[in-house]
Amino acid sequence: MYFQRLRDLREDMDMNQTEVAKLLFTSQTIYSRYERGARTIPVEHLLILADFYGVSTDYILGRTNVKEVNKG
Repeated sequence: MYFQRLRDLREDMDMNQTEVAKLLFTSQTIYSRYERGARTIPVEHLLILADFYGVSTDYILGRTNVKEVNKG
């Protein structure tokens, strides 16, 4: 599964793959594979990215188009 939203969110923050990889304590190569869908993203990394970007995991996974997290 290709995660265009991971790339879009990263680019919206003016970050490169290496910077995001450091946030996840992984390599740029591994992170690139997440964006391309060549490697399954671990739940732990998905949760870190959702919190970092302020979106839901469902948004990243393409299960919803609602970007904002309901903080109720």
